[in-house]
Amino acid sequence: MLRTTDRGLYCEAGDFHIDPWAPVARAVVTHAHGDHLTWGCESYLVSETGAAVSRERLGAWGAGLESMPYGDTRTINGVRVSFHPAGHILGSAQVRLEYRGEVWVVSGDYKTDPDPTCAPWEPVRCHTFITESTFGLPIYRWPSQQQVFAEINAWWAANAAAGQVSLLCAYALGKAQRLLAGLDPSIGPILTHGAVERMTALYRSGGVALPATRFASDALREKAIGGAMVIAPPSVTGSTWLRRFGDVRTAFASGWMRVRGARRRRGVDAGFTLSDHVDWPQLLAAVDATGAQRVWVTHGFTGPVVQWLTGRGLDARTIATRWEGERDDAAVDAAESDATPEASA
Repeated sequence: MLRTTDRGLYCEAGDFHIDPWAPVARAVVTHAHGDHLTWGCESYLVSETGAAVSRERLGAWGAGLESMPYGDTRTINGVRVSFHPAGHILGSAQVRLEYRGEVWVVSGDYKTDPDPTCAPWEPVRCHTFITESTFGLPIYRWPSQQQVFAEINAWWAANAAAGQVSLLCAYALGKAQRLLAGLDPSIGPILTHGAVERMTALYRSGGVALPATRFASDALREKAIGGAMVIAPPSVTGSTWLRRFGDVRTAFASGWMRVRGARRRRGVDAGFTLSDHVDWPQLLAAVDATGAQRVWVTHGFTGPVVQWLTGRGLDARTIATRWEGERDDAAVDAAESDATPEASA
């Protein structure tokens, strides 16, 4: 059904690519992050829920974008294609392909934890499952979201009481909005970097309930930053934009904060373990829920996942990708920021 090429996964029967990493004639896209949505394709097919953020990211290339609701089916050259919620960000989708009685599912990025800012992941039965493995090591096991948000709000409250501004770094599309949904607005004002606010506006227009926010640059001009929480892309750390806030405490929210030393390498004061990808037990449970006997593993720590699945009798293999999920921090951060901090502000 699918094979790997120098432009990514290709469905020869349907003559389209899934999440190509170079321009192609027809792209079926799981979600709007820069390591899955490539500029320059002639046409795009995305989920209906993800259409607005995809158009924002594509700019002029969005003219060739089409969308369809979760669960609807479109036949492309005899291949039945449908989207199903992936639970990663707004509009993220798994791609189900059916051809001559064979069913394949491409996961894209996904998580099984509940998230009020996007539709929850749903298992899709298939013969072959292509799964990401960004955090495919047994060490990655996420704490409860309630615990993490309690820690974030307590950190913010302590900083506000000390007269400090809190900066929480997160990717502008998806993670930033999930963090906003978990903040306690009674602690103080919530300010956003320009790249974050653009995506947040699209989430609100899509019906996602989020607390009130202000452009950080507006609050700076009015000197209304006391006790504030600022949500911004990781690229702002060490920038002239950040120095305008004065006494700032910094933190980063990511699954990588699960590993000792990650906070130090990021150069931040605090780290919170919150990921939009499955952890080790969630990944294994997701594979089991699909009923797939053949599993292709990509986008992360593929080796340990393949070894574990093979040991349990599945036909598992690694497939190459140009991207490595959130491990390619510089590339993903640049894609999520869309500009320098100063330009976005």
